[in-house]
Amino acid sequence: MTGVVVVGSQWGDEGKGKIVDWLSSQADVVIRFQGGNNAGHTLVIDGETYKLNILPSGILRSDKISIIGNGVVLDLHALKKEIDAISARGVSITPENLYISDRATLILPLHKNLDELRENNNILKIGTTKRGIGPAYEDKVGRRALRLCDIFEKASLQKKVKILLNHHNAIMRGFGAKEYNEQTVTDEIFEIGRFAKQFSRPINEISNVINQNKKKILFEGAQGFLLDIDHGTYPFVTSSNVHASYASIGSGLNPQLINHVLAITKAYTTRVGNGPFPTEQDNEIGQKLGEIGKEFGTVTKRKRRCGWFDTVLVRQALIQSGVTGIALTKIDVLDHFEEIKICVGYKLNGKEIDYFPSSEVDQNNIIPIYETFKGWQSNTTGIKELEKLPQGAQDYISLISKLTKTKIDLVSTSPKREDTILINKIFN
Repeated sequence: MTGVVVVGSQWGDEGKGKIVDWLSSQADVVIRFQGGNNAGHTLVIDGETYKLNILPSGILRSDKISIIGNGVVLDLHALKKEIDAISARGVSITPENLYISDRATLILPLHKNLDELRENNNILKIGTTKRGIGPAYEDKVGRRALRLCDIFEKASLQKKVKILLNHHNAIMRGFGAKEYNEQTVTDEIFEIGRFAKQFSRPINEISNVINQNKKKILFEGAQGFLLDIDHGTYPFVTSSNVHASYASIGSGLNPQLINHVLAITKAYTTRVGNGPFPTEQDNEIGQKLGEIGKEFGTVTKRKRRCGWFDTVLVRQALIQSGVTGIALTKIDVLDHFEEIKICVGYKLNGKEIDYFPSSEVDQNNIIPIYETFKGWQSNTTGIKELEKLPQGAQDYISLISKLTKTKIDLVSTSPKREDTILINKIFN
């Protein structure tokens, strides 16, 4: 049995969707193990573009089993809308190829309302997508959340809703906002639960399916390591653990199933929302990277902040996540640059450091140290063999491997599924 975990090594938007979709052709099961519908994946298949927010990327292959794990926070209304939209395009989504862990925590309309109230009123602007992700995780940790398994029996559901509203209505009073009606909330949740019940699976059933015939498993993460609630640029982070080790916790499966950790790494750096970004280019270079790379959020359509590759951040993410290989994406975006800069270290208070500090104050005061690399200014789009890349591009790939101390397993040369250079085998 082989388990491959795919994680982002930067602030998300590294191109995980395409890589997971490409790898899913070799897998039997694809599991989404954390996050919510605040993270999206864009996939281009046979000229068709698909934008997924919560469904695992393997869902576009009807012969695979796609699983939404217990580590995910799930907006059932958003899920139904996404399933309806994808199904309308001819993709088969049934209880036979989509499982949802019955332990997944639910995002409710009240979570989205609270998220928006905070973003509009709080002094600290995190830059969330206002989709209720953070408040849902808060309720999970506070032990008052509703899980999928809680919503199929109405009397029991109503008792849990009463506990939940005891907390949320107090917050609404604090904002001077309208309180929630217990019966209305219960009825709405119960109704959408009728739709979700067909996909609900207990962990033992999921485990049994995984263990049959020594399945190949692909664990799919959302966002990127630098948004991890513990190890990211706190407080400008997401509300879950993006760390590769969370694949086991967020799926409920044995960690011994994991054999390989693949880090999706963009050939430059982008970030959505607020927070520190040492190599950001708030200038013509950043604008050029964004325009060529089409750097707009899959979910929010927000323009991404763009900058040069940051070796320090990526290397730190790879070491902490136990990464065994890199999938380097968007190398083709750099085709158009005469020179390319790479951050190889920082200066903090006049001293050189080779790590990203924990303190928000220090993070905002670090100065990147750059090395300049001569651009290849030749087209790499669609190339499928490493030796056919321009020598400059090959040298850049080798340099990233050397600086991050991690081997490059594959290189993506366009958003298309087939434009992928496999260097090292991923699944055993």
